[in-house]
Amino acid sequence: MRLKYYLLTLLILCTLNHKINSQIKERERPKSWDSLTFGGKFMDRFLPMPVQGTLTYDTWGAKNVIPRYVDNGIEDSINSYWGGNALLGKDNKYHLFVCGWPENSPKGHMYWSKSTVFHTVSENSFGPYKIKDTVGPGHNPEIFQLKDGRYIVYVIDGHYISNSLNGPWKYKKFDFDKRDRKIIEGLSNLSFAKREDGSIIMVCRGGGIWFSKTGTSPYNQVTEKSVYPPVEGEFEDPVIWKTNIQYHMIVNDWLGRIAYKLRSKDGVNWKIDPGEAYAPGISNYEDSTQEKWFKYERIKVLQDKYGRATQAHFAVIDTIKWNDLQNDNHSSKHIVIPLTKGKLATIINKNQITAKTKNITVKIEAEKDFNPHTDIDFKTLKFGAPEVVDFGKGSKLIKTEQSGDDIIITFEGKGNGLTDDNFAAKIIGKTIKGELLYAYCRLPSVNYIEPILSARMPKIALKIEGCDISVEIENFGQVNSKISDLKILYLKNNQEKVIGSGKIPKLKPFEKTTVVLKSKAILNKGETYNIKIVINSPEQKPTLLHGEIIP
Repeated sequence: MRLKYYLLTLLILCTLNHKINSQIKERERPKSWDSLTFGGKFMDRFLPMPVQGTLTYDTWGAKNVIPRYVDNGIEDSINSYWGGNALLGKDNKYHLFVCGWPENSPKGHMYWSKSTVFHTVSENSFGPYKIKDTVGPGHNPEIFQLKDGRYIVYVIDGHYISNSLNGPWKYKKFDFDKRDRKIIEGLSNLSFAKREDGSIIMVCRGGGIWFSKTGTSPYNQVTEKSVYPPVEGEFEDPVIWKTNIQYHMIVNDWLGRIAYKLRSKDGVNWKIDPGEAYAPGISNYEDSTQEKWFKYERIKVLQDKYGRATQAHFAVIDTIKWNDLQNDNHSSKHIVIPLTKGKLATIINKNQITAKTKNITVKIEAEKDFNPHTDIDFKTLKFGAPEVVDFGKGSKLIKTEQSGDDIIITFEGKGNGLTDDNFAAKIIGKTIKGELLYAYCRLPSVNYIEPILSARMPKIALKIEGCDISVEIENFGQVNSKISDLKILYLKNNQEKVIGSGKIPKLKPFEKTTVVLKSKAILNKGETYNIKIVINSPEQKPTLLHGEIIP
């Protein structure tokens, strides 16, 4: 009897250990991350959460999340909540669209596939959010506003659309055109951002970039590879947002419980920032109370009028998902963590900044909650390429001068580290209280809104001598393109051979054309050819598309 009990206990422990191991895999961090300065990684921007309501001991959760302030975000004993984001409405209230399912569901957390999207409201951006009404079935919601003022709540496999945050909501489906590219990881966990002209950029779960002219018109894939970091990871939950400076993205490795931060000038070509974007252990209160949630997923951000992220919104759970059962002591909720927002900074120099630039002048603007004359610890400031500033290097401050409420700061040019590969400079320092101070600045030599020419795979018509090659090209940028070069190559005997070249005419935003090339190349009917398409434009980096064709 004792042996039977021992074997049963061993089986339970092995099963639990397998479940835990299937939810966690330790990822080795790059050694260079050890040299990051404070502010060099996104995770440094997380601030203590404000204390709201009463510190509660008598509530659901494992010991690692008790006591806590239940008024942060949304939670109750009726539903498990998971993911969502908030917008400030015209009524000056915060509207959080979050999904959830009944806590008494027979499958516990694994009932998530039958989620309902709730419209919740709060006077305070941190909560507590209370359910106002229901949008409809769906999981992984994200709300964004279109140029025409309507709102879309995306959910896996569809979306809801309304003229008002208060509904009524109509369910519809997006149209997706993969444009001869492989869809990476499927079309789930989508995230959206609005560009200057009102068109929409979207990132899918696997890191593919898509564009839609209106947000309801078809989404067109322009990348053929993932833009995520080239490291081991089980990536999901991307979030993309745009500021007045650049595009930002965070993507989560759910198995490694580590997230990565990226930046981009155009939304197509991305730089990977060093350090963790977030990891377990980021939810602390101003009174030092800690919530050690097992997982932080489905990150979304609340943005101000400049696009800056002021809060991070997370779905959190207190244990492994399989341990969250029907009517037990475990559950999940939505939490809100404040972020240090970047300061408003503008480079005054008119010419390109290089290693030979003598001085660099930057204006830092005053804001309602920030006085640059009294709040900055000037001796801590460093300026330059993020690649050097994030590691504590960069140009040093020479002098400051008052400009009304704003301040003008002059840095020496030496050590700025800026190259042609940079599209934004960065300032890192501290306030007089020892808190993080940072800012991004646009560079004077960079064009931030450019054409984005993109090709589909060619169609080939064989002729007696040679062939005709037809290639569809579309401009997904926000400005007209210039005449550009097009080249078609294929691989033969491990060498690339040009089979056609020509010119792409000027194209307006979202205008397409078909370029027909006359080629003398002899291709065999029914044979498979590995093709590479190269677009060289005066305004953008060379773009490539690879694939196979059979004439």
